[in-house]
Amino acid sequence: MLDKNTTVTQRIHAFTNDALGEHDATALAELIHKGELSASEVADAAIERAQSIGAKLNAIEIAAYDAARSVARGLSKPGSFGGVPTFIKDNADLMGNPTRNGSRSYTPHAAKENGIYTAQFLSQGFTVLGKSQMPEFGFNASTEFEHDAPTRNPWNTEYSAGGSSGGSAAMVAAGVVPIAHANDGGGSIRVPAACCGVVGLKPTRNRHLNNGMASSLPINIISEGVVTRSVRDTARFMHGMESVYQNPKLKPIGLVEGPAKKKLRIGLVLDSITGNATDSETRKVVEDTARVLEHCGHNVEPLNLDIPQTFVADFMLYWKMLAFMIETFGKFILARDFSAEKLDPFSRGLAAEFKKHLLSAPLALYRLQRSADVYATMIRPYDAVLSPVLGHTIPKLGYLNPAQGYEALMDKLTKYIIFTPLNNATGSPAIALPQGVDSNGLPIAVQLQAAQGEERTLLSLAYELEAERPFRKINAAL
Repeated sequence: MLDKNTTVTQRIHAFTNDALGEHDATALAELIHKGELSASEVADAAIERAQSIGAKLNAIEIAAYDAARSVARGLSKPGSFGGVPTFIKDNADLMGNPTRNGSRSYTPHAAKENGIYTAQFLSQGFTVLGKSQMPEFGFNASTEFEHDAPTRNPWNTEYSAGGSSGGSAAMVAAGVVPIAHANDGGGSIRVPAACCGVVGLKPTRNRHLNNGMASSLPINIISEGVVTRSVRDTARFMHGMESVYQNPKLKPIGLVEGPAKKKLRIGLVLDSITGNATDSETRKVVEDTARVLEHCGHNVEPLNLDIPQTFVADFMLYWKMLAFMIETFGKFILARDFSAEKLDPFSRGLAAEFKKHLLSAPLALYRLQRSADVYATMIRPYDAVLSPVLGHTIPKLGYLNPAQGYEALMDKLTKYIIFTPLNNATGSPAIALPQGVDSNGLPIAVQLQAAQGEERTLLSLAYELEAERPFRKINAAL
């Protein structure tokens, strides 16, 4: 890792004239399938890219290059992404590798088997190069640490790459790999996707098989997915995963290959239910995107989020409860050497705050469980809802560092991460798409959300926006 005081102020990427080129994951899979590229040469190119900028980004938690080369040489079941290089986020069990959850509070052993979701993910034929960096237990919206160096944003390395799937998003944006695993318990796919200018779809709850932790939660707020550089990669991934497991309670997605012909009714939300106004640069991009959708023939109209005012406090209490569970049961669910004292100040603060409000938890859980019905009623007249992903533009590294403790960091997070948690509580799908740029040259994204099971609608709209306003390339001329 870099020393935490190292400062690099530049846009960096790994794109070069090698086997990966500028291909997205779909193109690479097709070239490998045709025999025009081999899985081995693609893996070697990705490993070289990872090594070339890995230290500068600090996005890789575990490198497993020898294992990746071995898998690539012996590839026999291509799958939808046969031979395409990727990373697994470091909160999913990958056989033979430790699962650190971004924490230094315990010493993890190598996983004896793949997690349930990990196995479904691997069925797509990926070549896994290792595990991506994340903040401690995914609690923070920036991949930063109390003592270690942060994960840096490749668009400007002084800035946050988001969290908690920050390592995955940074490497996809920088061209190390075209697609990487991510998951989302409060915005952890969409936030880093927004920060790094890539595509991030949070699927409907239980769309995919769940790894162990999600299955054990009182309310499963976690959805698994990927971050990509193209809408078609996300659409192909969802279709490939559905070919392995299709939840019978959800509408099938199928393979979405472009915009739908249907003209939609889209609600427009500019400010959050917290009462904090969205900053002017972000607001402008969302309004511009609304005009693009109207140009495409859709009806976009203002929507008042009719969500109970208790929602924010309830979700925050649930978030604190998760930290409390880790602090209390870490020795049993993580490792015998787990030490609560080694948790970072923010994690400890979350747990301490839960203890103060322990008696409020049952009612908060009840209201959160009911939020799915409230959301379904609110969104019923609309095909989708357009909003910001973040409350303001991307902050510099240090602004969200967990070392500052609970009170200071939570105050900042409640002004920043204000549009994403609703979909985690309600189980509804949402997608982050890069649609603009701020005055510092950093990406600004918009969010589209829909009713449960309506990923197809979101992907169709995403294709439309990608065509109307092509996503910026990090390796393009400044």
